[in-house]
Amino acid sequence: MDQALREPPGLLAAGGDLSPARLLAAYERGVFPWYSAQQPILWWSPDPRMVLFPDEFRCSRSLSKTLKNGPFSTRVDHAFGATIRGCAAPRRSGPDTWLNAEMIDSYGQLHELGFGHSVETYRQDRLVGGLYGLQLGQVFFGESMFSLERDASKIALARLVEECRARDIQVIDCQVASAHLAGLGAREVSRSQFVALLRQYAKREPKGVWVATE
Repeated sequence: MDQALREPPGLLAAGGDLSPARLLAAYERGVFPWYSAQQPILWWSPDPRMVLFPDEFRCSRSLSKTLKNGPFSTRVDHAFGATIRGCAAPRRSGPDTWLNAEMIDSYGQLHELGFGHSVETYRQDRLVGGLYGLQLGQVFFGESMFSLERDASKIALARLVEECRARDIQVIDCQVASAHLAGLGAREVSRSQFVALLRQYAKREPKGVWVATE
């Protein structure tokens, strides 16, 4: 991983494919794909790395109130395809998305193999937010989230933390830093610290579809 570039920060390699075997091998080593439609597949290993340890999750008073009294409900692995498509939908900032059809198909295959998981937020029966990622042993690699209503993605993250605690998942990989995630308790660690965490906790053992813990 020391070969990763300083500029652009964390770029490690270009090319290859998005087969399940290659993706799993990459995530085990702390590498993930991120590229636009006009580029070859680009592989990244940023330093520092933002992570969330489930016991450090900070739930604000307003979010706690919404979780307790709001009109939302959550599910796990109920609508993986719809969730990743929601993450791929154009954002207000512009029409471009890095989640192209090839990536959606590849992560869908990982879901079928028992590695890919989604957490969904619903208002009644309408999907209004969620997130998806991969589980390798005791590590959850968060990939993307979306929100169609205020706090919908935060609610999904709170449910993810709950699931991680119940499933003995020790680390949630958030990839790169953001003020939004920092406000929820995520923090940065060095690449070497992150790789050490992977060596300790990341095991290529498919868990199958998550069954609700409640």
